[in-house]
Amino acid sequence: MPERLKLYLDQMFRLDVAQALRGEGHDVVRASEVGQDRTDDYQILQKAIAENRILVTLDDDFGDWVILPLSKHPGVIRLKVNPTTSRNVIELLLPFLRLHSSGQFKNHLVIVSPRRSKWVYTA
Repeated sequence: MPERLKLYLDQMFRLDVAQALRGEGHDVVRASEVGQDRTDDYQILQKAIAENRILVTLDDDFGDWVILPLSKHPGVIRLKVNPTTSRNVIELLLPFLRLHSSGQFKNHLVIVSPRRSKWVYTA
């Protein structure tokens, strides 16, 4: 059985994405559920780090170290999916998460697309 992951969903994800992840047994918090629906990326990342949660985002800024430097963190998963419908996000993210444990994400930015995943060590 896959590990239950602690995830923090960035503000662009809808409730149905969170529900699908929770249905798989993951501990999920959405930024919009905790008053961060209009918060900047730095604060989103800091909240995920404070709660020891892997951040899941669609935001390209999480790969730009000039805009948002990453050092020690539980992990960031940046999804590259087009179109960015909830269904496409769920179909990409759920199978990917089934293959990995929380320890693998620590201090990594993982860029996940339908064809591949790229792991970048950031610490």
